[in-house]
Amino acid sequence: MTVSLADLTDRMLAAARRAGADAADAVAVDGTALSIDVRDGRLEQAERSEGVDIGLRVLMGRRQAVVSSSDARDATIETMAERAVAMAREAPEDPHAGLADPAQLARDTDSSRLEMYDPSPEPDPGALEEDARRVEAAARGVEGVTQVQGATAGYGHRRIHMAASNGFSGGYERSDRAISCVAVSGSGTGMERDWDGDSRIFQADLKNPEEIGRLAGERAVARQKPRRPRTGKYPVLFDERISSSLIGHLLAAANGAAIARGSSWLLGREGSQVLPSGLSLIEEPHRPRASGSRLFDGEGLPTAERAVVEDGVLTGWILDLATARKLGLTSTGNAARGTSAPPSPSVTNLRLTQGAASREDLIAQMGTGLLVTSMIGSTINPNTGDYSRGASGFWVEKGEILHPVNECTIAGNLRDMLMTLVPANDARTHLSRIVPSLLVDGLTLAGD
Repeated sequence: MTVSLADLTDRMLAAARRAGADAADAVAVDGTALSIDVRDGRLEQAERSEGVDIGLRVLMGRRQAVVSSSDARDATIETMAERAVAMAREAPEDPHAGLADPAQLARDTDSSRLEMYDPSPEPDPGALEEDARRVEAAARGVEGVTQVQGATAGYGHRRIHMAASNGFSGGYERSDRAISCVAVSGSGTGMERDWDGDSRIFQADLKNPEEIGRLAGERAVARQKPRRPRTGKYPVLFDERISSSLIGHLLAAANGAAIARGSSWLLGREGSQVLPSGLSLIEEPHRPRASGSRLFDGEGLPTAERAVVEDGVLTGWILDLATARKLGLTSTGNAARGTSAPPSPSVTNLRLTQGAASREDLIAQMGTGLLVTSMIGSTINPNTGDYSRGASGFWVEKGEILHPVNECTIAGNLRDMLMTLVPANDARTHLSRIVPSLLVDGLTLAGD
């Protein structure tokens, strides 16, 4: 029998009232996850998980506490509420904690138009195994591939419901279907690996397993016999697979929590230019069939499309209620909420302005430099924007790819890097973050 998540959240709120809470909000999540791994044409691992998680936040004046559990029995909920209230009484006072005013709450909570859930039947484990076999066989069929390290197909389905003592109640469903493959070329110390994968809400949109396997294999083979690049300053082209990480650093610096702590290299830059003119970064929480879509945030406030950066200019911060109150501003409807922690600011779907040039055009334009296809490690100074990351990819000379590259470090400062961005036109539009390949000028490479 399917558990009513709305009933679960109502039971938690009632328990909080009985325990003496001044105010409370509750989250209930249930889900199913199924994953099938194949190796050497045989089933290697099959995992299935099902469960319900619940979380309760109580407020005693401006003191708050959060408790969570995977047990939804009445006795457990009563105990949770009593413990939460006892914890809140001992918690330090936070003048910015509190629920939304009822007038702020979202009225439209029917998320069906966002198409976040595929109503098709859950795939049979045998169908997932067949997808994993097909993706592995396709990768093995690429000349030069010596082994397939991972061939996986999976499915997930989640239901989420939130309710609060201020009158908010709303929920939605999400589903996803995924296939991925990690291929290896060479042997011994000459082994190189790469991957490809796809994840969609609707199974009908999923890429063909043969295409995924072939691309994973070709990428692994292309990485054979890498060299270290010359040390110096060069243009760097961040491939579309990893370019969103650059935008992620900008978003982290614009997050209200970092601004409220005073630990962001964007402090004092609101209303200033942070990207080249002509580039905008748009948040699109209502985009259909995108994994980050939502009509309301983790505090029940309505979401809306907005420009985080407009024509290169930073318009403001990414805020939930608490950070907005601390900064003397208004929430941007960006609260995210799990079952075990209070809300915090987070973005939904994003779209960066695409350029007119293809990735190949930018490779030709860069002359001599580095095309980065994967990154490891990260040293980002949140206060200064100093940037240093390990990278691998391909060396470019005279606008042509010459050979693979590994064991190098890219360094620069995010303020300068973001101001030189030149976008390609190759972003995949089904992703939550639509970010094309990005050319950045004048980065320091540490190699030979």
